[in-house]
Amino acid sequence: MSTAIEIVVVVAAATNRVIGRAGDLPWRLPSDLKHFKATTLGRPMIMGRRTWDSIGRALPGRTTIVVTRDPAFRAEGVEVAATLEAALTLGRSIAARDGVDAVAVVGGGEIYAQSLPICDRIELTEVKLAPPTEGAVLFPPLDPAEWRETARTEGGRGERDEADFDFVTLRRRPSAG
Repeated sequence: MSTAIEIVVVVAAATNRVIGRAGDLPWRLPSDLKHFKATTLGRPMIMGRRTWDSIGRALPGRTTIVVTRDPAFRAEGVEVAATLEAALTLGRSIAARDGVDAVAVVGGGEIYAQSLPICDRIELTEVKLAPPTEGAVLFPPLDPAEWRETARTEGGRGERDEADFDFVTLRRRPSAG
């Protein structure tokens, strides 16, 4: 294993970049939840307070770090950080301690926007739906000059999944200079 610990954004986004609405996902994709678990298991996982509120509990098998401006926020089984930078420092430390290769950033919109300029990789579930954007949380637009697709796998829609989807890996392009 290399000594570098990657920062990996893990996101499910509709074709129109919708990632959430009213504190929930705008679709039901049990197959993607299995993929999310496989992608994040064992790794420290960073999320914003509203994403935490939507999940409502620490997920087993990974350290949860919640970024919040509320200095009084506490939750069982959760680490708390006041800024994304502090969360990343803590996440890297936990990843090194646990011998894992990455820190997963799992939302929401504001945390993704702050993470994109510094992350190494994006694990995107591309949901083949276009829910209404009004009142929705959107994933920030990606600059194709900055990102290259390195893998794409058809999701294999299960009988309980509400949409087709692909699993897409994007890696940051090397900077010219």
